[in-house]
Amino acid sequence: MMPASVQPRDTAAAMEALSVSGVSHAFGDRKALDGVSLTVPHGTFVVLLGLNGAGKSTLFSLITRLYDNVSGEIRILGHDVRRRPTAALQRLGVVFQSRTLDTDLTLIQNLQYHAALHGLSGRDAQQRCRAALERVGLTDRADAKVRALSGGQARRVEIARSLLQRPSLLLLDEPTVGLDIGSRESVMNIVRSLVAKEGMGVLWATHLIDEIAPTDQIVLLHKGRILYTGGVPGFIGAAGADSVRNAFRKLTGTSASAESDVE
Repeated sequence: MMPASVQPRDTAAAMEALSVSGVSHAFGDRKALDGVSLTVPHGTFVVLLGLNGAGKSTLFSLITRLYDNVSGEIRILGHDVRRRPTAALQRLGVVFQSRTLDTDLTLIQNLQYHAALHGLSGRDAQQRCRAALERVGLTDRADAKVRALSGGQARRVEIARSLLQRPSLLLLDEPTVGLDIGSRESVMNIVRSLVAKEGMGVLWATHLIDEIAPTDQIVLLHKGRILYTGGVPGFIGAAGADSVRNAFRKLTGTSASAESDVE
C-alpha cells in the first residue's frame, strides 16, 4: 500500500489546472519554444507575458493539440494531452486571438452551434447557453446578430462560448488586442471574477504590461524561453527595478524604443 504522504502522479498533477514540463517546439530550423515549463494552479490568474513572437501562441497551440508536442509533457487536470487527449481537453475553455464567431448568426445561435459540436443538445444545451451569456452580461443581446456587436461585446461572447463545457482551465491568447480601454477592463473583470468566484485556473497571454495586477503570477516568455516565474514583487526584485515595466525591459533587454510593444 502506498504511504498516505505519497500521492500517485496523476492525483498530484490534478491539483494543478495546467502543468507544462520541458516542452520544446520548432518550425524547421527555427526553435519557437525551448524547454518551457510552467504551472497554472486552480484559482490562479497567471499572466503569460511576452513580446509578439515570443512563442505564446505556439504554446497555446500545443496545449490545445492544434500542434503535437513531441518533447516534454503537458497535463490538464492531471491528464496527459498526448496520451489522454479527450479527458485532458473536455474541461478546457479557449479564447484564441483570432475572432471565430459567425457574424451572420445571433449570439445564442453561435453558442448553440458550439454546444452541438461538443455533443450538448436539448434543454441542457439551452440552459448552458443562456447561463453563459448571463455570466458575461449579454443576456439582453441573445437574439442580436454578432455583426451588430462592439469588439468588446464579441470578445465577451467568445468567453461565454468557452464556458459551455464548464471548464476548470481557461486559456486566453491576447484577448484584448484591438479593444478600447473600457472594453479591455470589462473583459478582464469577467475573467478575474471566474478565478475569484469559481476557482478557475486562467492562463492569460499578453504583451501589455498594464494588464498585470499586483496579485497575479507572471510567466515571462522571451524568444521561446522562460526567464521568470513567480509573483509581481519577485519579478520587480529579480530585475532590480522599480516597476513591472522596467523589470520587463531589464530582463528581456527591451529598449524604451520598443514601448509600443509593451504598452
